[in-house]
Amino acid sequence: MQNLDIISVNIWQILISLVNLLLLFLILKKFLFKPVKKVLEQRQSQLDAQYASAENAEAEANAHRREWEKKLSSADAEASAILQSAAENAKYRGDKLIAEAQARADGIIRAAETEAELERKKAADGIKQEIVEVSGALTEKLLEREIRTEDHRALIDSFIEEIGDGNE
Repeated sequence: MQNLDIISVNIWQILISLVNLLLLFLILKKFLFKPVKKVLEQRQSQLDAQYASAENAEAEANAHRREWEKKLSSADAEASAILQSAAENAKYRGDKLIAEAQARADGIIRAAETEAELERKKAADGIKQEIVEVSGALTEKLLEREIRTEDHRALIDSFIEEIGDGNE
């Protein structure tokens, strides 16, 4: 029966151990569990506040992003309008410069044509004058007499007009 002593159960010892365990539990609950629970609740409330703040910041950032996207799209539209206006203005100015250059060129051509016509008339008048002088000299030689200047001029002018009418 010696084996039974080793295995025997002592009820008083079990009761004392249970009471010690209960006392230890109550002491730990009183001094340790409540303060730790309070610290954990404070930390949880801080985390919740931080999460709420982060969500608000994210929502605000998204709102700012959408606002900037709208501004960017309106800026793109405005830039396109400015570029189109500048292109139209440049085309208008280019057309205006071309028209002015064309008008100048036409003016220069007209002036050159007028000048050429004047030079042609001067040359024709010079040739007529030479013809008058040559015909006067020939006439004087042929007639070997001196013709009055008025008769001479009238004769030559009629001759030149006949020549001029034949050329034109």
